[in-house]
Amino acid sequence: MRPLIKRIALTIAILLLALVGIALTFGWMKRQHILVAAQEWIESRIVQNDIGAKPPMPDAASYEVLCAQLQEWRSELYTRHRKAATAAQKEAIENEARVILEHSLPAMMRCWIGTKWDFNGIASKPGEGKIACGYFVSTVLRDAGLDVNRFRLAQQPSSNIIRTFIDKQDTTLAYNQDYEAFVSGMTDQPAGVYICGLDTHVAFIVNQADSFRFIHSSGSKPWAVVDESPEEAGVLQRSKTRMLGNLTANRDFIRTWLAGQRIKVVRD
Repeated sequence: MRPLIKRIALTIAILLLALVGIALTFGWMKRQHILVAAQEWIESRIVQNDIGAKPPMPDAASYEVLCAQLQEWRSELYTRHRKAATAAQKEAIENEARVILEHSLPAMMRCWIGTKWDFNGIASKPGEGKIACGYFVSTVLRDAGLDVNRFRLAQQPSSNIIRTFIDKQDTTLAYNQDYEAFVSGMTDQPAGVYICGLDTHVAFIVNQADSFRFIHSSGSKPWAVVDESPEEAGVLQRSKTRMLGNLTANRDFIRTWLAGQRIKVVRD
């Protein structure tokens, strides 16, 4: 019964994503509303944890669908962006791209939940092998359409990973900050998908209006890719250093993604 339900769920996900693609192409629906609806459905499927249900499992099939659809959106948006006649038109397209990335990237990350962690893990697909924290970040970004060497990126300190995509002046760095102050301060930060660099770790933070999620390949229990609330994020709480770069709020990052430009990894 479970394989049948999974096939039905995946079919529905594909149909939802196709509707989003139609909306983006023809503009006959309110784009953000349908994106939110699709995202909520995908998240409910991936992270649902009803009484008696098994923990979330890696979902390579949905991941493949999400990656393919995101590439179609990127191609369509880039064509429109390149042909846009005014700065205002280009900015509007960049805003669309931001909305798409802020819904698609977290869904892609959550397809990895349950994939086992290993310090030397270099898995390229959810559930197919083990994955280290840096490779989790670099692989999701590569599969989202960023033209970057995931091996070279993953082997860098977290500060270099962030600065590969975000200029240093656009990052924030806190040292020995009280954790409650950090959590409270995130509500004042713009919504978006962040890379978060810690003492010896790198992760994603998905920041929303009311709270945030800490999504990473954890070298602590349960030694797997997890999606944690601020209260559950022990690795984030224990770190003395917290460096943040908001990918999706950064115009240069959006333009680089749209154009599919080659990204040079920052190295000390």
